[in-house]
Amino acid sequence: METSSKGLLTQVTQFWNLLDDLAESDPEGYEKFIQQQLKEGKQLCAAPEPQLCLQTRILKPKEKTLFINLCQWTRIPAPQSATHPVPLTVGKPEDTTETSDAYTVIDVAYNPDVLQAAEKNQVKKNQLIQMAMKCIEEQFQFTLSHSYHITKFRIKGSIQRMKQNLMGIQTDSIDLREKMRRELTLGQIQSSTMSNPDHSPQLLLRKDQVSGKAMCLIEEISSTEIQVEIKIPAYELKIVHDHNEKPLKTELKVELPGINSVSLCDLSVSEDDLLIEVSEKYRLHLNLPKPIDTEMTTAKFIKENSTLIITMPLV
Repeated sequence: METSSKGLLTQVTQFWNLLDDLAESDPEGYEKFIQQQLKEGKQLCAAPEPQLCLQTRILKPKEKTLFINLCQWTRIPAPQSATHPVPLTVGKPEDTTETSDAYTVIDVAYNPDVLQAAEKNQVKKNQLIQMAMKCIEEQFQFTLSHSYHITKFRIKGSIQRMKQNLMGIQTDSIDLREKMRRELTLGQIQSSTMSNPDHSPQLLLRKDQVSGKAMCLIEEISSTEIQVEIKIPAYELKIVHDHNEKPLKTELKVELPGINSVSLCDLSVSEDDLLIEVSEKYRLHLNLPKPIDTEMTTAKFIKENSTLIITMPLV
């Protein structure tokens, strides 16, 4: 124990001597190194933040409602380019029961830049959602429904629960700043002052976060694995009035070129929104202008022009 303590003391002494030498010989490099460490320390300490919540279903091994919390987290690196894998982390499933309703919650985190870019592009957003669902299926051997809708709330469950799930925080965990001080080793300083200006230190992970598939913090999903572009089909939405100009129903016509059977269409309708999905081809999610009667809603498919017509009486 005494020998180990002396060795640690020697390393710490070398550490500070190297910092002193760097500050005198290369003030600019010293400042750059300190700023880099502060930036990485801020990322290490930052907690994930909820972005949006999806509702879908687990079909196998046991059918159940599934909520997926998509979160942004600076600890997750952004992809190097559009052709590089998109890193994400998936928390473990948590089963919850509220009164008679049982459901599962899974937290998924992307880099903030990835999610913000997807907010401006519905196709990219759908691809990120599909990638998250695919990762969940592969990691936990689930079969999920291809249909989903974005809930009105940003997160299912508490934010604290989500943070504990993704970060592995326990109430008696050590202070992260102390953790950073211990992990800032002499070897890291030496590697950080290499002549290569493009060099950047690796993300700091606890040993238990890299010592097994189940505890893998970051799962990289290649963006090239999803080759099919999900399109938003052309559509016309209108409210039909009677002769007194009283609104009677909402009518939606959707053009689905290349589709020759209504069996390929997956339709979900609620009182205030509608979702149409054709696997690997089309996806259309609309907020309806007026509440509708879901029980009286009808749909028909015209093969001649591949058009789906949905008639939704108003409540």
